[in-house]
Amino acid sequence: MQVGIQFFPDIGPEQKSARDYWHDALHLVGLVDRYGYNHVRTIEHYFNEYGGYSPNPMIFLAAAAQITRHARLVTGAVLPAFNNPLKLAAEIAMLDALCDGRLDVGFARAFLPHEFAHFGVNLDESRARFEEGMEQVRRLLEEPDVTAAGRFHSFQNVTSLPRPTQRPRPPFYVAALASRESFERAGTLGHGIMAIPMGGAAMAELIGLYREAWRSAGHPGRGSVMLAFHMLCHEDQAEAERLARGPLQRYLRSLVTAASAWVSDTRSADYKGYDKVIAGLARETFETQVEKCAIWAGTPQRILDTIATYQRQVGGFETASLQVNFNDLPLAAAEASMRLFGDAVLAKLA
Repeated sequence: MQVGIQFFPDIGPEQKSARDYWHDALHLVGLVDRYGYNHVRTIEHYFNEYGGYSPNPMIFLAAAAQITRHARLVTGAVLPAFNNPLKLAAEIAMLDALCDGRLDVGFARAFLPHEFAHFGVNLDESRARFEEGMEQVRRLLEEPDVTAAGRFHSFQNVTSLPRPTQRPRPPFYVAALASRESFERAGTLGHGIMAIPMGGAAMAELIGLYREAWRSAGHPGRGSVMLAFHMLCHEDQAEAERLARGPLQRYLRSLVTAASAWVSDTRSADYKGYDKVIAGLARETFETQVEKCAIWAGTPQRILDTIATYQRQVGGFETASLQVNFNDLPLAAAEASMRLFGDAVLAKLA
């Protein structure tokens, strides 16, 4: 199993400025090569404390690429619904050049109603925009002289520049929350899957659908599953839990608040059951997330036991992406956690 770090800035100006948040993040990136972390990842979100500090993940990843010379850079994920594919393909190829071919590109449909409202995009067009946009970006990266007549974007005889450093293009991932269709489609198309295992062992069924779709489509191997976890490593179990409990519960509240429209008055055929998904997340606590192995908090041995347990529950996964500075966790605690995890956990996973 490969292990990397991710940055999801669920924080606002009242807590920490964007300058200070990203300064801290780059400081933590400076530990990645020394301890053998596999990747650095961040997201695309807008307008809200839940992710709004990161409207373009490629800006941060370009900076991170100059600090880590070995780790892969991962968009986790870009949102075709809010981006022109011509611009997105060119930016992806530019970042792939800047990091010397270390880029993995995750794509997501987006799921926060306020983002669609501000961009003037219909929620019921979400899946269609995602599928069209991702396919157009794929073609622009792989092919010269591309013509596409889409429902949302059309263009003629375009050769996107720069050309990607990795050939035919960087690896693609699809980010998914709870939709069976998203897991199956990613497997059918031969892309990796990114997911958040807040539902614990329930992720086993979704991963199984992805693996089966991968095999049925005739792809070699069994695909690539990247799961995101919160992580706090400390030599004292009680202190690890004390440090992680508040920031984790504030992160959960931030997520539920940002997506609260699903519970109140928003419905879309593209997001069946999201009212129940968000309502379920509103009932989650630090303790329930520990029980479901969705947060790795504790001593190195406790975390190793948690990893082994969850791998058995879901039938294995290839990559863990660790949220190491979630919500208002102090930089010193995040750094100490990364160092101890690197010394005492990564070494045993290698």
